[in-house]
Amino acid sequence: MKKFFLISVFAAFFSFGGTAFAQAVDSSAPDALIKTVTQQVVDAVRNDKSIQQGDISHITQLVNEKILPYTDFRRTTQLAMGRNWRAATPDQQNAVVEQFKMLLIRTYSGALAQVKDQQIQYKPFRMNPDDTDTVVRSVVMNNGSPVELDYRLYKTAQGWRVYDINVLGAWLIQAYQQQFNEQIQQHGVDGLIQFLTQRNQQLAAGKQS
Repeated sequence: MKKFFLISVFAAFFSFGGTAFAQAVDSSAPDALIKTVTQQVVDAVRNDKSIQQGDISHITQLVNEKILPYTDFRRTTQLAMGRNWRAATPDQQNAVVEQFKMLLIRTYSGALAQVKDQQIQYKPFRMNPDDTDTVVRSVVMNNGSPVELDYRLYKTAQGWRVYDINVLGAWLIQAYQQQFNEQIQQHGVDGLIQFLTQRNQQLAAGKQS
C-alpha cells in the first residue's frame, strides 16, 4: 500500500504539465496550481499507454519537458544534501540533481499504470498574503482508505514552485537526507554521485534489490 502512494508522489512531482494540449496553469495561487496540475497528471497517465507500460524514455521526455514550469527539483536536491550542497562544485551539484531525478523516475515509473480512479480531496487552504512558503494538503481516497498527500511550495518571481511532497507522514526530502549525508561523510560528494549512478544502472538492468 505504501509503495502505491509513493507512486502518486512520483506522478505528481515529476509529471506536472500533463499532455502537450494541457490547459495553461496559473502559478500565482498555490492551491489552484496543485489542483490543476494534479488533474493533468491523472489525465496524462490514463491517456498515455507508454507511461502505463513504464516506458522510461517516454516518461523521461515528459519529465524533462514538463517539470521545469511548476517544480524546483534543484531546490529539493539542495535541501536533501543540506550543508554538503555548498561544499560541492557546480558540476557536482548538477550531477547529483540529474542522478537523483533519474533515481526517482526509475524507481516508480514501472508502477504508474496503477494511477487510475483514485479520488483526491483537498483540505481547506489558508495562507497569509505575505507568506512565501506554504503547504497544500490533500487526501487521496483509494478504495475508501484515506491517505495524506501534501505539497510544499515556495514563492518565486515566476510564481509558486513545488519542492517537497509528503506521503503517509514522510516528506521526500527528509527521506533522503540521512542517506545522502552518510554517503558524503564516507565517500565525499563524488561518492554520492557514484552511488546514485550505480543505483540507476542497477534499476536500468532490472535489479530491484
